[in-house]
Amino acid sequence: RWLFDQAVCTLYAFCGVLFGLCSLASLTVLSTVCCLKVCYPAYGRCWDGHAALLLLGVWAYALAFAAAPLARWGSYGPEPYGTACCIAWEASSREATLYILALFIFCYLLPCLLILASYALILWTVRVSRRAVRQH
Repeated sequence: RWLFDQAVCTLYAFCGVLFGLCSLASLTVLSTVCCLKVCYPAYGRCWDGHAALLLLGVWAYALAFAAAPLARWGSYGPEPYGTACCIAWEASSREATLYILALFIFCYLLPCLLILASYALILWTVRVSRRAVRQH
């Protein structure tokens, strides 16, 4: 069972969500920048020197979604087994359901699709380049 009070549960869940979202958002930005640098070198150069800005954007994005339950859009609570805390997935209100839906779309589905599209485009570009080199 969870050994601490609700405040510690909320802090634990907030940190888990924040760092998890930062991780996926960082991978998304990294794959997108790699895609731009490999597939569209002229546009890829635009991001040179902007790593701090990209990281700030990643943290702001993750912080907005992680802080939402603190502002009563969604909620944090014990997991079903009661040994840790996370997002209360069993939505008890319309707002909680909308939060979970937004979290799924903007923090899971969209990043995963961007990562897949980025690496697919990189592989396609490498394949086309390899064919062009063989023909010459």
